[in-house]
Amino acid sequence: MADINRQILLVSRPQGAASTDNFSLVEAPLAPLADGELRVRNHYLSLDPYMRGRMSDAKSYATPQPLNEVMIGGTVGEVVESKHPKFAVGDKVVGVLGWQEFGVSDGRGLQKVDDTHVPLSAYLGPVGMPGVTAWYGLNRIITPKAGETVVVSAASGAVGSVVGQLAKLAGARAVGIAGGAEKCRYVVETLGFDACVDYKAGKLYDDLKAATPDGVDGYFENVGGEILDVTLARMNAFGRIAVCGMIANYDSEPIPLKRPGTILTQRLLVQGFIVTEHLDVWPEALKQLGTLVAQKRLQYRETVAQGLESAPEAFLGMLKGRNFGKQLVKLI
Repeated sequence: MADINRQILLVSRPQGAASTDNFSLVEAPLAPLADGELRVRNHYLSLDPYMRGRMSDAKSYATPQPLNEVMIGGTVGEVVESKHPKFAVGDKVVGVLGWQEFGVSDGRGLQKVDDTHVPLSAYLGPVGMPGVTAWYGLNRIITPKAGETVVVSAASGAVGSVVGQLAKLAGARAVGIAGGAEKCRYVVETLGFDACVDYKAGKLYDDLKAATPDGVDGYFENVGGEILDVTLARMNAFGRIAVCGMIANYDSEPIPLKRPGTILTQRLLVQGFIVTEHLDVWPEALKQLGTLVAQKRLQYRETVAQGLESAPEAFLGMLKGRNFGKQLVKLI
């Protein structure tokens, strides 16, 4: 085992758009373990939109990422050293050990996983936090009924792709919104959505209207901005909107809504949620998602950057929609 740990630290807060200058790659010696600790060699690092919010010191639902410390992030890997009675060398574990090659834990927040039928990387995607996010927003907020229409923004992404497939399993009609013809083809032909609107084609309202002739009953929001505004105009009375993310605003000034009155006139339920505040549903959600992936009934796609040093560029690319599916960094 190596005696040096490579880490990426957050060294400055973005002024406007985030950049690679906000990060620094450093090396640190591996310290001996204390009793009750274990060391994990991270195999994959998860890159997620929420991290952009943590880079800021503005008031939010979570404390800001401290400067000059390892950048927060979900990881999956293998125990390589253990002084913990419940973890043995060779155990595969998922947790939040950050942007580094090795992580040390006292076991809290770590979960053992089995990669016999589910690939290790999937525990950071459809059988991890993104999958549970999709499951919660759809099943606890949108609660689709058979025959209803559910629209999903960022439909080819790690969360949106799962939302649409689960909506189809519930008997709903799934309509995605994605950027580019290739992503839309994937959403329809591979994920099984009924339709997909390419917001880059320049006819967002007209195309969404054509794809939702009976209006929209449920909307899973990952983007915000113009896409939210246009979808509001298609909402049916008593529609439900699960607000998961607003990535259109993460690197820019907030985009005001043009149609806020629709929330009242259509008596809409609009609910934001943070999936880590609903840990009670995780076991049920993960069991269902893991079964679906193992049975190959839930499709997913990954964009994998190679090596820890690639994480900042891959992260910035994800914020701009350059990834296809779940964005990961392969560390080993």
